[in-house]
Parts: sequence; C-alpha cells; structure tokens
Amino acid sequence: MTLDLSSIQVEKVVDARGTSCPGPILAAKKGMPGVSVGGVMEVQATDTGTLKDIPAWCKKMGHDYLGNVEEPGFLKLFVKKMK
Repeated sequence: MTLDLSSIQVEKVVDARGTSCPGPILAAKKGMPGVSVGGVMEVQATDTGTLKDIPAWCKKMGHDYLGNVEEPGFLKLFVKKMK
C-alpha cells in the first residue's frame, strides 16, 4: 500500500525554502514540538540534499519518513512524529 502524499493531512508546515544544509534539518527540528505524536509535518525545501538529510534525521530521531512530492521549484518532505 502506497501513501498518497498529495492529499495527506499535515499538522504543521515548515518552510525551509532557500536554505541549504543544515537549514532544513534545523527548521524540522524546531517545528517538531508543534506536532502531536502520530501527526505529520511537511518540510518545504529547495536544497536537493534534503532528500538524504531528512530521512537520515528521521531515522536518528525515531520518526517515520513518509516520502516527498516534487512541486515546481521546491520539494515537500513528509515526516510522521512517532514519539
């Protein structure tokens, strides 16, 4: 079963567009307390390195990386808070 990320309900949107590493990770870290356990946060980024950084951060922090959607000019990455 694949998740339809285009219609996912997010609790919080973190806009890290225009920043490069470690900007998107820091933005995600700062945004996570505003998400309830089981909730989903969307991280918006323009740095393609974020496609590696966010999944690695999720694994380290114990959250689920749900995937990403490419929009014109930026990426949307989805993180499910697990604890």
